[in-house]
Amino acid sequence: MSSVLLTDLSDHLALITGATGGIGHATALALGAMKCNIAVHYNANLEKAQELVSKLDSMGVRSEHFQADLSSYDDTRRLHKDVVDSLGQPSILFNNAGLTLGKSGVKDISEISVEDFEKTWRCNCATSYLLTQLCMPAMLEKEFGRIIFCSSVAGFAGGVVGPHYASSKSALHGLVHWLASAYAKKGITVNGVAPALITETSMLPGTNETLSSKIPIGRLGKPEEIAETVVWMVKTAYVTNKVIAVDGGLFVQ
Repeated sequence: MSSVLLTDLSDHLALITGATGGIGHATALALGAMKCNIAVHYNANLEKAQELVSKLDSMGVRSEHFQADLSSYDDTRRLHKDVVDSLGQPSILFNNAGLTLGKSGVKDISEISVEDFEKTWRCNCATSYLLTQLCMPAMLEKEFGRIIFCSSVAGFAGGVVGPHYASSKSALHGLVHWLASAYAKKGITVNGVAPALITETSMLPGTNETLSSKIPIGRLGKPEEIAETVVWMVKTAYVTNKVIAVDGGLFVQ
């Protein structure tokens, strides 16, 4: 009897947005270890994208880097086209890129302009929706797809960054639930992972020591721990319509 878990990804291509950040980088390597081909998205850090592609190449998987500003719909469409033209159609999509606009610890709604609110929503939610929309036809044709959104515990409980960030992440939860229900019988699973306070990311609202004291297990999370959750969602066809908090016990779900 064959395993119900997908363990060989050599016939698959994963598009990972924000792949030069800690979580995206760790996820690319984790999927690469399963022989998955990887489309590495980056916005500004070309050097780190090149280093990641080099590591993936040494693991024997096909990989290329692709630049796009995911606060732009036009760049998002170009990203998808460039990936398809160069590597083929993604069957795994990890919508991981996000931003806070450098704002954190917001105490009053007046601190976030509607323009900043909309830009955050566009990058954290709307272009993830657009990429999913663009990737969906090929997934439907293959009757296989894995779509995973990187949310945040802020999407459950508001968090400490601000209303622009929390609302953009909670919007992903509704998207997960609608998509998962719509495509459950078509071989496509849709899930979200909601990290809290992960090292090697650009979104930590304070020092490691101060933030660690807020986590019940007493330390910050590692990017590899988020990547392991994403791998589980890729491997397991029976997991869909879930947003899983990976937060060291911070949030009671």
